[in-house]
Amino acid sequence: MSRKLENSELERLDVSSFKEAKKSPIIIVLDNVRSLNNIGSVFRTADAFLVQKIYLCGITATPPHKDIRKTALGATESVDWEYRKNTLELVDELKQSGVRIVSVEQAENAVMLNDYQVIGEETVALIFGNEVKGVSQEVVTASDVILEIPQFGTKHSLNISVSTGVVVWDIWSKQSALK
Repeated sequence: MSRKLENSELERLDVSSFKEAKKSPIIIVLDNVRSLNNIGSVFRTADAFLVQKIYLCGITATPPHKDIRKTALGATESVDWEYRKNTLELVDELKQSGVRIVSVEQAENAVMLNDYQVIGEETVALIFGNEVKGVSQEVVTASDVILEIPQFGTKHSLNISVSTGVVVWDIWSKQSALK
């Protein structure tokens, strides 16, 4: 029989140690995400995988907010974040600094997540879109890669916070395997 571990046994980083830790070469960009609970969940995923930074764009709400805090459970204190009004301007800026722009969307010529290959320690900006409209077409057009999560049921999409968890875990795993 296995005993559940106490939180004190998990050996997690405190906030200051997290801030000093080497981050994974992953950036998350939220393009007009409307749900505060989804935003908070994305912060928790970003914390779990030592994501470099989250960019909150357009209508995406920013901390502090009680509904973000409810699902983030403190991750808004550990993960670096920044608000940007215009997602496309941010994408252009990130591209100019050598970041690979990867929109998670269902689109023509999308690469299935299981087929996507990471390139060494290259930093990737993973863009997740609005719960109804997805990633804006102008951002999709400006992306280096469109990534699609394979799905086999009747629904057309996953919740944005679930999509973020799936994609970040996959990219993080592939990057870690190269080390």
